[in-house]
Amino acid sequence: MSAKYLKKEEWFSNIRGDILSGLVVALALIPEAIAFSIIAGVDPKVGLYASFSMAVIIAFVGGRPGMISAATGAMALLMVTLVKEHGLEYLLAATVLTGMIQIVAGYFKLGQLMSFVPRAVVVGFVNALAILIFMAQLPELTNVTWHVYVLTAAGLGIIYLFPYIPKIGSLLPSPLVTIVVLTLVVYFMGIDVRTVGDMGALPDTLPVFLIPDIPFNLETLMIILPYSVSLAMVGLLESLMTATIVDDLTDTKSDKNRECTGQGIANIATGFTGGMAGCAMIGQSVINVKSGGRGRLSTFVAGFFLLIMVVFLSDIISVIPMAALVAVMIMVSIGTFDWSSIKKLKTLPLSTNVVMVSTVIVVVFTHNLALGVFVGVLLAALFFANKISHFMYSESTYDEATDTRTYKVVGQVFFNSADKFYDAFDFKEVVENIVIDLSKAHFWDISAVYALDKAIIKLRREGANVTLIGKNEASATIIDRFGIHDKPEEIERVMGGH
Repeated sequence: MSAKYLKKEEWFSNIRGDILSGLVVALALIPEAIAFSIIAGVDPKVGLYASFSMAVIIAFVGGRPGMISAATGAMALLMVTLVKEHGLEYLLAATVLTGMIQIVAGYFKLGQLMSFVPRAVVVGFVNALAILIFMAQLPELTNVTWHVYVLTAAGLGIIYLFPYIPKIGSLLPSPLVTIVVLTLVVYFMGIDVRTVGDMGALPDTLPVFLIPDIPFNLETLMIILPYSVSLAMVGLLESLMTATIVDDLTDTKSDKNRECTGQGIANIATGFTGGMAGCAMIGQSVINVKSGGRGRLSTFVAGFFLLIMVVFLSDIISVIPMAALVAVMIMVSIGTFDWSSIKKLKTLPLSTNVVMVSTVIVVVFTHNLALGVFVGVLLAALFFANKISHFMYSESTYDEATDTRTYKVVGQVFFNSADKFYDAFDFKEVVENIVIDLSKAHFWDISAVYALDKAIIKLRREGANVTLIGKNEASATIIDRFGIHDKPEEIERVMGGH
């Protein structure tokens, strides 16, 4: 392992905090991994092996220290049809292919695309996930006895009040204390509530290396490729968004391109050890940070202890009440939601609020994180284009001595302002010379060049001598390459049929 993956400060600068937070995350991962396995339609061990493999490997090769990767609900939803129609072996092969696609994405530095995601979309994504995390706990709080509500409330009380206890409150993460205390209460008092053991059978063996038992041919590739592309895209999107959120929580930076490659390596290894595809988890990452985890050691401990606990300590783990884990996840939901965004609705521009709220609505109602972010980015781009187009205008002056009309264009000319640019010209005015001054303008796309061509050709047909001045280098490049107003043969070819 190269020094690149073993930086001492990323591993051993927060040993006690990382180990304790890793334990909390490991415990919280177990029921989620089982639940996501059930969603995907596979055995619980497939999700548990995936969570172990993803966490341990991403600890070494990921680009964001302290971020947790494992089996996730967003990925599980994409696997349902593949598992139902073709079985587990095809899912394992799809997981390996997913990893390969993600490595290619890292190689081409697609992590830099996060710079195109506006803040409003990130806030909407975070708030939507907080709502989804809370909604995911509701099945554990419906049609249950009063004991569950009491235990959940007691768990939340411990989580929020334990840190205020002098000395000891700062030594142990309150979510871990909550899980231990409620487990002891339920076990010794014999309270009949749903436990981790009721979620499904825990594996009793360590994962082994295996090659998916499928025919290696083009037909198989065509079956798994669409699923792998979807898994790779959603996995990278959720991972990069989570990395951005953890960056904000810890006030540190992460390597997004390395994260793409790391997710790919982890998924390839996961597919070869009998696990389903996974990615970064916002909820578990927030648990980790809130519990004091900062370094790569916390991620490694989470994955390592997850496996040790489910394989060798399954009797103990199986008696943990779900109410304790529900309390922890409600804490995560409350901590994840950006409450200040509600106050800012009154002060932020309407377009920003529309982008944020739209992202939340789409994610919550479709449970599709990628679709929500896509809608948010699309709306933000449209609002931005509309805003920029308003800053384009034209000033007109007339020199009677030379019979020259000068149009001075100011601002950005692109698809959304091209019509406005064209409408600035008076085609009915009879003048000998027309000068179009672009020294304060910038042409961005083909729509802008087309509008310029159309204007110049029409003005010349009205008998004016048209001169174009002041093009900057970038505008000159696109106008000279795609413009036809100074190319008679092109004008004839385009206009000949009219």
